[in-house]
Amino acid sequence: MTGVPTTAEAPAPPAPPRRRLLPTDVLVAVCLAIVALRFLAPSAFGAPALQAWSTVFVAVCLQALPFLVLGVLLSAAITALVPADFFERALPTRTALAVPVAGLSGAVLPGCECAAVPVAGSLVRRGVAPAAALAFLLSAPAINPVVLVATAVAFPDEPFMAAARFAASLLVALTMGWLWARFGRGEWLRLPARASAASGTRRRTVFAETAGHDLVHAGGYLVVGGLTAATLNVAVPREWLDSVAGSAVLSVAVLAVLAVLLAVCSEADAFVAASLTSFSLTSRLVFLVVGPVVDVKLVALQSGTFGRRFALRFAPVTFAVAVLAALSVAWIVE
Repeated sequence: MTGVPTTAEAPAPPAPPRRRLLPTDVLVAVCLAIVALRFLAPSAFGAPALQAWSTVFVAVCLQALPFLVLGVLLSAAITALVPADFFERALPTRTALAVPVAGLSGAVLPGCECAAVPVAGSLVRRGVAPAAALAFLLSAPAINPVVLVATAVAFPDEPFMAAARFAASLLVALTMGWLWARFGRGEWLRLPARASAASGTRRRTVFAETAGHDLVHAGGYLVVGGLTAATLNVAVPREWLDSVAGSAVLSVAVLAVLAVLLAVCSEADAFVAASLTSFSLTSRLVFLVVGPVVDVKLVALQSGTFGRRFALRFAPVTFAVAVLAALSVAWIVE
């Protein structure tokens, strides 16, 4: 028949989609620019307040970045190397029992909260019950050997501080895991979409693509936390802290809030707490328990990994549970 082509023309392959510039990309670029400017042109930060701000910002980001990279690499390794059904076989089937197992397993990861967030996200993607993954997220930065040894070194004359921190932090992790199992809802968790690897994709390719995606995504939210922590660190006068240290109630409240705002890495926060000699040991224990489970940096990372709806619900409850757990353990020890 005339007018009908004898051979079908192959459709042109679709053009690869152009990658859009994301807010996290801009934040990472801002972070790198500030860090580079801080070292290459220190005279640009000549004003005392600006110099203090830039020092805190750079310190928070550089202090957290190695552990964030560690968490991203572990997350990518889980995605690329661990079979999907491994965690279902390794953890108890009952969520109530999986929570303490996951919480105690946090002791084997020597990292801070920045490392735990991407790992917990991978656990949820791999089918682990969210309650168990969240228990791991809260326990890993607070009860690992590095943190406990640092606490013991920072408080050489108060040997109970490391044990009290371990007990209170584990109590927070288990309590929040069980609370999520009872009251949490699946729609509150919104993990960012990842491009699924095609069948037969080499494991090292999956590892590299996953690590690159998570590092850029989580790094942007780390910058948000660093900017907030630096601004608030400079804005809170030290004289005001000394004036409230004498009140039992105010000292606990102030150090609990400062633990959230200052966003000190869990490997270093014991030395910060030890330097606050005008505050009671109980209030400093609250500082050590609250910081690794809810601070501005961690809330930003949780928001980027699990979604805003999750972070807005999870962070306030975690804060209240952490304060109560620290006070309860301090009361028992005393």
